[in-house]
Amino acid sequence: MTAQGGPHSASAEAQGDLGRRVAARRRELGLTREQTAERCGIAVGYLRYLEERPEAVPGTGSLLRLADVLNTTVSHLTGGDLDTPPGHGRAGHRPEFTELSPAECAVLLGSHGVGRLGVDSAEGPVVVPVNYSVVDGAIVFRTADDGMPALAVGRRVAFEVDRIDDAFCEGWSVLVRGDAGQVTDDAEIRRLALSVHSAPWAGGDRDLWVRVEPRAVTGRRITIGSAPDRAG
Repeated sequence: MTAQGGPHSASAEAQGDLGRRVAARRRELGLTREQTAERCGIAVGYLRYLEERPEAVPGTGSLLRLADVLNTTVSHLTGGDLDTPPGHGRAGHRPEFTELSPAECAVLLGSHGVGRLGVDSAEGPVVVPVNYSVVDGAIVFRTADDGMPALAVGRRVAFEVDRIDDAFCEGWSVLVRGDAGQVTDDAEIRRLALSVHSAPWAGGDRDLWVRVEPRAVTGRRITIGSAPDRAG
């Protein structure tokens, strides 16, 4: 068991991860490094330095401008909210719910990443995270033979993905309900191995391929409505 670090060790570790978080958020918004630097009012070379050098420690002003341009918070950029569940902020002003179309759901599902698998177990329903991909419209993931996600094989399951933006109290979720089955054909397994975008973060021997064929796909988005106009 290792000794605990000092009072600044956690923040220092998070700060060293700043560049990766800035670059990931910038790409998520579809911004180039040049566009981001221009909107922040900083040099492109300085932004490159922030993104590529773990030891970079920008000033408070630069951090605030980056967070504003990237539609996020300083806490998120520095990793301060890493152990905080999303959605802990207050509800936004005039929230609006909209139903997502099947096409919108497909696009959001197709972004790949980590989703939540809901399946029955001997102790009752459980929800576990899995790294997944979408191949030919089906949810595909790998797991271990004795892993909790393996319980999905041969059952009707639920699968959910979402995105929460705490800074703006906005987000979306997509729910898939369908039948899960094991992929056993060797040729199909090889094809999936070449097609998937997300590998299991847990590592190890995870050779059981599971495919969820959707029967129903629904989604919702929450946004913040515009404030009503006021007479001047």
